[in-house]
Amino acid sequence: MAKRDFYETLGVTRGASAEELKKAFRKLAMECHPDRNPGDAKAEHRFKEINEAYDVLKDEQKRAAYDRFGHAAFENAGRGGDSGFGAGFGAGFADIFDEMFGEFMGGRRQQGGANLRGSDLRYNLEITLEEAFKGKQTTVRVPTLAPCDACKGSGAEAGSRPISCPTCHGQGRVRAQQGFFTIERTCPACHGAGRVIENPCRQCGGQGRTNRERALSVSIPAGVEDGTRIRLAGEGEAGVRGGGAGDLYIFLSIKPHRLFHRESNNIHVHVPVSMTTAALGGALEVPTIDGSRARVTIPAGVQNGHQLRLKGKGMSTLRSTARGDMYVEVRVETPVHLSKRQQELLKEFDAAGDARKTQPEAESFFAKVKEFFGDLTE
Repeated sequence: MAKRDFYETLGVTRGASAEELKKAFRKLAMECHPDRNPGDAKAEHRFKEINEAYDVLKDEQKRAAYDRFGHAAFENAGRGGDSGFGAGFGAGFADIFDEMFGEFMGGRRQQGGANLRGSDLRYNLEITLEEAFKGKQTTVRVPTLAPCDACKGSGAEAGSRPISCPTCHGQGRVRAQQGFFTIERTCPACHGAGRVIENPCRQCGGQGRTNRERALSVSIPAGVEDGTRIRLAGEGEAGVRGGGAGDLYIFLSIKPHRLFHRESNNIHVHVPVSMTTAALGGALEVPTIDGSRARVTIPAGVQNGHQLRLKGKGMSTLRSTARGDMYVEVRVETPVHLSKRQQELLKEFDAAGDARKTQPEAESFFAKVKEFFGDLTE
């Protein structure tokens, strides 16, 4: 029985682009896949046909030969032709399947050694609020796995070198035929490295890395916040036998400050104010995060909890010259441990004043209370 035209098999024209070929193959392969059509000999044969057609047309050189000579271009070329599904589509079909459906199976296959990358490391660093404001250059000491000095990270004893793995021929992956499919897995001999060591380094046992404490310089920019993460690329654990190094992540935490409370780029501070200063007004000096002092004017009659804003006196802004604001919250302090004379003076002050004028908030509150109880008795 004569073979069908490959373009007809895929349902495309002879001028179809590579993307159109790929799209048509994917659709037909999903429809005729043996797993979706168990026991269906026609679907199996159709699946074989579309894979053979795509295997030729996806390759520019093969496609050019096919366009010129047709099926005769591949006769007696060792492709396996109609000698059986498994024989004609071993490693070649595995490549096609991986190319087309690899994205549904977790992405592309990794090359040998890619899975030997070292682990990422985490280092917790605590800084003060002042250091977060100014920025800081510091050194951290990190226990890690570093490349072995004796073998330079290769894992092989001095004078010898790793050799290509005889099991996978340096690919790091091996294939096995299972029914209709070719299954690919990590090489059990080299564990994906693609190389094996005949004479392991005595210092690192063939791992290519040893335990060591490293001193690393860390630059903390001004304006960082609590929980900021700084990445030092390639400063994590060294990979096995020359594999790539992981990364080091510095996690910053900021110590609570004895005076200031931070909210984003703003600074808050609570300042106690005497009762007389709150009533008569005045001025006082408060410390700022940059180490200087700022003069604050207290308006007469200020109430407890009132906030006074000092523009541009707050925290640094990350990667900017701007600064946040500082908020001074007034805490009116009630006098304690009064002498007898002080108590007498306060009583005189209270008797001499008109509560409706000197304490308007209290007067308003108790008026509302009186109305509330009046409504209940009606």
